[in-house]
Amino acid sequence: MEEKTEGVISYFAYHLSPPTPILCNLLNSLLFLLSLTPPTQPIPISPNSDPNPNQSAMEFTVAQLKAYDGSDKSKPIYLSVKGTVYDVSSGKSFYGPGGPYAVFAGRECARALAKMTKEESECTADVDDLTEKEETTLADWEKKFQAKYPVVGRLV
Repeated sequence: MEEKTEGVISYFAYHLSPPTPILCNLLNSLLFLLSLTPPTQPIPISPNSDPNPNQSAMEFTVAQLKAYDGSDKSKPIYLSVKGTVYDVSSGKSFYGPGGPYAVFAGRECARALAKMTKEESECTADVDDLTEKEETTLADWEKKFQAKYPVVGRLV
């Protein structure tokens, strides 16, 4: 029985011994070469990158934008910030009917965002009389929309 135990111990001791310097150098070389290999798929630059740059953005009038307020479930939900129209359909629980920000859907909402209000009467593009703080608030909102939602067009 002792011979069998010694054989097993020596087998594991041999195969589980620390790696040799040659093996470490080979492994490091392999890892270095793998780090030089470019990824197989392109990495998107931003969520708003246009897959077809030749396709022109849609233009919306205020009346046309209103049709994308979420009341027609077959259409996406759009809103505009400073004339840029965003598809906010992925946030339909916020912007869809009954959502806390549904008042913004289908509208230009720059002024309301700047003033941090959900008053329907403030959903306009009129931002000429904003305070410096309101302008900063609007710029922050604009950055959030640019980062989170795709641009689909502009308000004309």
